[in-house]
This record gives sequence, structure tokens and C-alpha cells, in this order.
Amino acid sequence: MAARAPDSPTVPSAAPASPPPLERIDRGSVAWLWLNRPRAYNALSESLLDALQAALDEIAVDPSVRAVVIGGRGPAFCAGHDLREMRAEPSLDYYRRLFAQCSRTMAAIQKMPQPVIARVHGIATAAGCQLVAACDLAVSTDDARFAVSGVNLGLFCSTPSVALSRNLSRKAAMRMLLTGDFIGAREAVEQGLVNEAVPADALDETLDALLARIVAKPREAIAAGKGLFYRQLEMGTEAAYQLAGQTMACNMMEASALEGVQAFLDKRFPNW
Repeated sequence: MAARAPDSPTVPSAAPASPPPLERIDRGSVAWLWLNRPRAYNALSESLLDALQAALDEIAVDPSVRAVVIGGRGPAFCAGHDLREMRAEPSLDYYRRLFAQCSRTMAAIQKMPQPVIARVHGIATAAGCQLVAACDLAVSTDDARFAVSGVNLGLFCSTPSVALSRNLSRKAAMRMLLTGDFIGAREAVEQGLVNEAVPADALDETLDALLARIVAKPREAIAAGKGLFYRQLEMGTEAAYQLAGQTMACNMMEASALEGVQAFLDKRFPNW
């Protein structure tokens, strides 16, 4: 009888790799960034903020990317900061670093040359609502809901208030901040937080049509115009007009603008 081979040692199976907190999918000249913590309603953990910041930084210097869409996997767009992570390290230094990190990411959206569009469904609350407000444009499903609800937990949404107050009227923003109440998609459109609210099955079609209109324009004009738009908001009227005039003069010297004007005069489509 043949000798019995000794039992092989049991090798523990490797734990499945955790999915990345952010997914990037490029479709043509548009980068789609997906918040990818669906079980946590895409709460903005430190790792997700890091990944989002890195992606935005990479895209900002890539001239082949003409626009960016930020969406959320699972049942919601974004439920704000990760409260479990925040509660695990209750120190002033940690909270200062965390909110500074989030503020840098929100500011990066407006500093980058490409337009950034929020694709919203489900809920967008607290820093998630801040993310919607920080984006240049926002399109949502018609059943999406929005709130800056930190005050319900004893934490006034101070950093979200910066972006919110630059989208809504003061009294509309203060009502959301003081009550923590949700508003629906229709009210979000009326208040200026969202550009358009559509049925869920029309969301991506609506986004594709909007993106097509944006990327058909010259990249240089979009980048210059976006940069000017946010800088002049912080200025007095006279200084804003001065900067706007300088920006337009430089823009007019771009080959794309010269071609666009000539095409208009020639009654033809521009050759960009």
C-alpha cells in the first residue's frame, strides 16, 4: 500500500481587497468620479477626501479632460462627513486638520479649469450638500433631497455654509442651516442649489446633453471664464469689471475666439 501523503497545511484565504473609495471612469473627454462607499452613503472619510483631492489635482493639469462629473454609488450621493471616523478621534487638532482637508477639496473644484458637475440622487446632506454647492453645476433626480443637518446633532454646518451662502439667497441658506430641514429637488432648483431636476431614468441623458454643449466650446475660453467668474465674485464692482475686461481682452487674442468671431461674420460654423 502506498504511503499516505501528509495533510497539506491549511493556507488561510486572503481577505478580499477593499474597493477603492473613489472610482474614476473616463468617457471621451469627460472624467466621471464616483464616490464609492455605498454602504456608508458615500460619507466623506479621510481616505475618500484624499482620493478625491488627488483625482482633482491630476485632472486639473490634464488638457485632454474637458469636464468632470461627480456622482455617488449606491442609494445616495453623499451623506456628509464620516461621523464614526470623526467621533473616534475627538481632538481639536484632528478636527482642524479634517475640516481644512475638506475645505481644500471644495476649493480645488472651483480652482480647476474644467467645469465640474454634481450628479445627485438620493440625499446630499451636510458636507455632501456642500459638495453639490461647490460644483459649478448640479443636476439631480426629481426625488433627491438636500439638507445641512449638522445643527440637529449640535454641530452647526459652518464650512458647508460657505458654499451654500454662495448659491442660495442669505435667508434661504440660513433657514436650511438653522433648522437642518430637508428641501426637495424642486425647491433646490428654485433656490439655485441645483440647475435641473429630472426623473431618475433621464438623469444621465440630461447630463450627456449638457456635457456635449460644454465640451463643444473652446477649452481656453471655458477655463479663462471659469477662473474669472469665481475671482470676480470676491471683488467690488469696479475691480471686478477691470479684471473681467483684462480677461476678455486676453481671451479675444486666442485663436479659438478669433476663429469664432470670423465664423459668425462669415455665417458658418467655427472650425475649432
